[in-house]
Amino acid sequence: MKKNAKIVIKIGVQVLVLLALIVSLPYAIKLYDKRSFYDFLVNDAHGKEIKLDTYRGKVLFVVNVATECGLTPQFLQLQKLYNTYKKEGFVVLGFPSNTFNQEPRTASEVITFCSDTYLVDFPIFEKIDIKGEFQTPLYKFLTEKQTNPRFSGPIRWNFDKFLIGRNGKILARFEPRTTPDDTVVIKAVEQALAH
Repeated sequence: MKKNAKIVIKIGVQVLVLLALIVSLPYAIKLYDKRSFYDFLVNDAHGKEIKLDTYRGKVLFVVNVATECGLTPQFLQLQKLYNTYKKEGFVVLGFPSNTFNQEPRTASEVITFCSDTYLVDFPIFEKIDIKGEFQTPLYKFLTEKQTNPRFSGPIRWNFDKFLIGRNGKILARFEPRTTPDDTVVIKAVEQALAH
């Protein structure tokens, strides 16, 4: 009798869990079915949750960064670009990543390194995975063909860059070796700021 009661309780618990999953499925799908850049939540370098909706109406330059990469000096050009256009509503968002094994520092150490070495004061966020099995939802959104048909494809290296318009739409993507002071980048930023 005790054995049967345990089996009934076990089956009852499994049924309850299954029902809970079925009921929550539409919410889970909605949570991961992001269609706008502004739908995402990210953590800043200190672990504080930030709604990307905070940046609605601004022109954004989203860059995966690393401090031990041959392209690391781009921090200087990113800061210069930020300084030049921030009064017009332009913001650089730096996302440290060790995906390519070139970012051993913690996010707060990245901030210290960047501010001491390159005088960086644009927002730097928590370290994330930008591709692969553990790719963050934001970077999945940025790189998937379904959500970004014109500029989709895996992140190629550190300092891959996405230009986001004031409406949250992806306007352009620049490969890692295209520096932030390249005329093609400047022109795209200025066009985005004009709209």
